[in-house]
Parts: sequence; C-alpha cells; structure tokens
Amino acid sequence: QVHLVESGGGLVQPGGSLRLSCAATGFRFSGNPMSWYRQAPGKERELVATITSVGGTTNYADSVKGRFTISRDNAKNTVHLQMNSLKPEDTAVYYCFARYGGYWGQGTQVTVSS
Repeated sequence: QVHLVESGGGLVQPGGSLRLSCAATGFRFSGNPMSWYRQAPGKERELVATITSVGGTTNYADSVKGRFTISRDNAKNTVHLQMNSLKPEDTAVYYCFARYGGYWGQGTQVTVSS
C-alpha cells in the first residue's frame, strides 16, 4: 500500500526556517520524480518544487526561488523541502507528490506569522 507521510510543518516567524520531510513507502521511490505542492486558504493548489528521480535536476516556482531547496535521499525513500527566509505568504498546507502513480500525501501545515 502506498503511503506518503509529510512532517516538519509548524508555526514560524517571518524570516525563519523550516525543513519539511516526506517519507514514502509502497512504490519504487528511486525511479519517481517527486514534487512539493502547497495550498493556501481560498487558493488553488500550486507547484512549489520538483526534483528528478536521481536528484540531478530541480525546478522551483518563481515565488520560492533562492529561498527553498528540494532534495531527496533515495536510500531512505525521503524527499525534503528546506524553506528559508519564510514569508507570511508562504502560509499553506504543503503536500508531497509522486509523479508516477499520482500519489499524494496528507499534507502538513506551515504557518508564517509573528
């Protein structure tokens, strides 16, 4: 059975950092491009970052370039999102997504507020 479990969300002040993790089970993780999406209240879900199956290529939304870094550890079946210089507009539920199979995690809340 496929599971994607996100962790690492929480409340942080503007300018702070958080590191999200997504643990994958039940499918061939190493061959699967992985992404992070987010959805703010009243807004559509948007793509934040993507990493290829071997981690050689990454892509980011313009709104997070230079602040967020996506990475993966294929030995541990995990993907991470390091988020620095957080802004209130980064507040959202963040979801992990596996492209092949279209698998979603349950999401983790990130709130940026003073």
